[in-house]
Amino acid sequence: MYNQPKLSVVGAGPGDPELITIKAVRALESANVVLYDALINRELLEYAPQAEHIFVGKRKDRHRYSQDEINELIVKYALERGHVVRLKGGDPFIFGRGSEEINYARKHRLETEVVSGITSSIAVPANVGIPLTQRGTSESFWVITGTTSSKKLSEDVKLAAQSTATVAILMGMGKLEEIVEVFKSFGKKDIPVGIIQNGTTVNERSGFGTIDTIVDVVSDKKLTSPAIIVIGEVVKEANALQEVFQNVQNIPQQSKLINAGAA
Repeated sequence: MYNQPKLSVVGAGPGDPELITIKAVRALESANVVLYDALINRELLEYAPQAEHIFVGKRKDRHRYSQDEINELIVKYALERGHVVRLKGGDPFIFGRGSEEINYARKHRLETEVVSGITSSIAVPANVGIPLTQRGTSESFWVITGTTSSKKLSEDVKLAAQSTATVAILMGMGKLEEIVEVFKSFGKKDIPVGIIQNGTTVNERSGFGTIDTIVDVVSDKKLTSPAIIVIGEVVKEANALQEVFQNVQNIPQQSKLINAGAA
């Protein structure tokens, strides 16, 4: 049934289909068309069985549609069909270009709505036990895109590397070696690093090390995009590392000494 032309830019969350808001579900239930991205969980489309589902995803070096084409599709389908939901991974206003789509729709006199999503920059580290802030350890955090629109490493990485804040880098796997060199240049080679691939999904994988070792860890574990890079002392709180520490503590003292001597 035709409705008033409307665009809802909706955050789908970090990957786990249960990490979506009630408001987002309601938007999907009322949609006539859903334009969805590559990183959203396809299970979420089940909330919009009456809508047409159109994939407009962009991945590294593989764009089905340009941003201009997506903007045009939004207006086209809204005028023809009514309510368009633009379903985007994480939160649409954090490196999601959601504001660009909202502004374009407003210029074409569409009703607009933004439904915030749970951002992967917070939820993915939390899912493996990493708090971005922790009393006595980290008083703040940076969320930085690893690759700018000009395909270069963000200059903000250099600024973040000079702080004591936790640094969460999205879209940075292709720049990992450059990121490592930046932190080393500021004497941070021993800072802990965690990398989480496909966070909060059944395909989640992770690796942990330091600035000095993380490139080798990524190579050994064959970690790839999409992944989040977390740099800072709080990485030591990761569940996997806590299990290692616990296992070490449970080793009898004599065994510890033997193992230490063997090392």
